[in-house]
Amino acid sequence: MSPNYLELKDEQQLYRLLRDQSQTTVVLFFTAQWSPQCQQMDPVFTALASKYSDLQFVKVEAESFETVSESYEISAVPSFVFVSEVAIVDRVDGANAPELTRLVEKHHRGPAPSGDVPAAEAVKTDLNTRLKELTHRSPVMIFIKGTPTQPRCGFSRQLVQLLDEREVKYGYFDILSDEEVRQGLKQFSSWPTYPQLYTEGELLGGLDIIKEMIQSGEFMESLPANTKA
Repeated sequence: MSPNYLELKDEQQLYRLLRDQSQTTVVLFFTAQWSPQCQQMDPVFTALASKYSDLQFVKVEAESFETVSESYEISAVPSFVFVSEVAIVDRVDGANAPELTRLVEKHHRGPAPSGDVPAAEAVKTDLNTRLKELTHRSPVMIFIKGTPTQPRCGFSRQLVQLLDEREVKYGYFDILSDEEVRQGLKQFSSWPTYPQLYTEGELLGGLDIIKEMIQSGEFMESLPANTKA
């Protein structure tokens, strides 16, 4: 393991590190053992630590160090916080390996080190696999802000209402609960906005498209038979 990489054992260890290395950018990786996204990012974080020896990399079990997590406003894992002179200077929320790598390179001082971080591409592949699984989770899947009972934007509320009025059976995913899915699905589907509705893993469209299909009578015909009331 690289000498500039450590797994946090106690809070005082972090405070001493930030005090003693105030001139060094410290990258905090807030993680959880139960999270597959954190497991995906772990080799990326380790590889970056090996490559960029002038930065300090610290792995923090978010649930074991709740006070530390709260002080850095960690609401989900994985999250990466860049600290310099005790101040937050950058952060990445979600399993975004390219953005994490970009920010590490930004804070690196000196000539570009040799070598690659091959795990970053692996994370992208894993994300696409996860998105494919999510879109196939139910014959009709909607990706909304919030939940069907508590939508957190007007467009999501309208879509839920349209489906409920027609007694359509559907699964859902709250994109506000996972920044990785929220950003990744836009590229995966080539559709930049939410909500999104999928049938048997294929994107049917957003709210406007669904409204148009309802008006034309195409919508119910396009649904799998077992999702209709």
